[in-house]
Amino acid sequence: MALTGIQILKMLPKTNCGECGIPTCLAFAMKVAAGQSEIGECPYVSDEAKETIGEASAPPIRTIKVGAGDSAFTMGGETCQFRHEKRFENPTGIAVLISTEMSDSDIDGRIARFNDLRIERVGVLMKADLIAVKDAKNDEASFTGLVQNVLDKSDDANLILISDNDKTLAAGAKLCGDRRPILFGANNGNTDAMAALAKDTGLPLAVKGENLDDAIAVSEKLIEAGLKDLAVDTGARTIKAAFEDNVVARRASVNKKYKPLGFPTITFPCEMTGDPLMETMIASVMIAKYAGVVVLSDLQGDTLFPLFLERLNIFTDPQRPMVVKEDIYPINGPDENSPVIITCNFSLTYFIVSGEVEGSKVPSWLLIKDTEGLSVLTAWAAGKFGADLIAQFIKKNGIEEKVKHRELIIPGYLATIKGELEEELPDWTITIGPREAGHLPSYLKEWKPAA
Repeated sequence: MALTGIQILKMLPKTNCGECGIPTCLAFAMKVAAGQSEIGECPYVSDEAKETIGEASAPPIRTIKVGAGDSAFTMGGETCQFRHEKRFENPTGIAVLISTEMSDSDIDGRIARFNDLRIERVGVLMKADLIAVKDAKNDEASFTGLVQNVLDKSDDANLILISDNDKTLAAGAKLCGDRRPILFGANNGNTDAMAALAKDTGLPLAVKGENLDDAIAVSEKLIEAGLKDLAVDTGARTIKAAFEDNVVARRASVNKKYKPLGFPTITFPCEMTGDPLMETMIASVMIAKYAGVVVLSDLQGDTLFPLFLERLNIFTDPQRPMVVKEDIYPINGPDENSPVIITCNFSLTYFIVSGEVEGSKVPSWLLIKDTEGLSVLTAWAAGKFGADLIAQFIKKNGIEEKVKHRELIIPGYLATIKGELEEELPDWTITIGPREAGHLPSYLKEWKPAA
């Protein structure tokens, strides 16, 4: 049963040290109770309290971490069935499958595409997350050679090691070191050996079921063996079965707190069809319906990009606007005579405006005012982008030390506040810029400081 914030507070040191990044122990306890912070972030909580609170406040779908450092991948941690209830926590991982039966050119091509297919949109780097390495020959030497090949050629690939043989997995895991792969392949025939391997290595273990009932049976055995970090493949190899299994698993874990299914799922669109477009469609369904990881046969830009966008949209918190930091952003190497433009900190606005300014080739200063993620007109209507707030921002942000002129270009939609802004900033000339960002390049090329 989940603990309340007050119950958690009673087990904390109550020093209000702030070392967890939150000013008070009460505020930290409330965040832990809400699933927004982990109890381990408190450096002074006792191990006993950490275990008690951690288990009681754990999300119904366990959080599993793979890899290490900046490239580490997190799956699970989900607390709701529908996104509008709260939010989805950790984006579905996208993996590409390589196996020991593939040719060297096929393997190298997949690894190269994993490394190269990276796209930045609204400040978010979109890329594949994992490479699934499969022991298709039941041969330890070829498997470890393939694992080493991936480690050598990709610095940030997280790995899923796939084999029914615990000794083969152990050899592959040893090569990975701090990369912390997922061990895949615990089934009814090797449960004890796989459990022992997972305990020895401290790595997450994936269940490989023949069907949903079989996956539950294996999961129960592993839980009884003391394992906590699990993932589940229900064995479904059709879109209908995979969809149904994922929905059942999410409902059972979130609504019924059913432990054997309280883990992220791994699905294999690559084994459900031979048609790349159909595989992409299946993957899109799995991303929308709860898969922790989707494993693809290959990565191609034209089919991968739509999956990136779908994932970005689904796993964006609907209650929290996407924002960029309030600051001065130099574009194209501006100097003391360059134009000064201001807009809001809604991510989409920033990246559209900055992209147009960059495309103009005109050195410019772009001022981003914190409007709590609201767009220009919405922020103005809400009182977050008014003349007084803009004036305060101009006076404190240091732009007056960067330019000799005193001319500020405001969005065309803010034309009505020109007079108020001139009263707030008597030393500045306020110029009304274009309404649409697409008109900025021609506007900036014609711009000259007011005399």
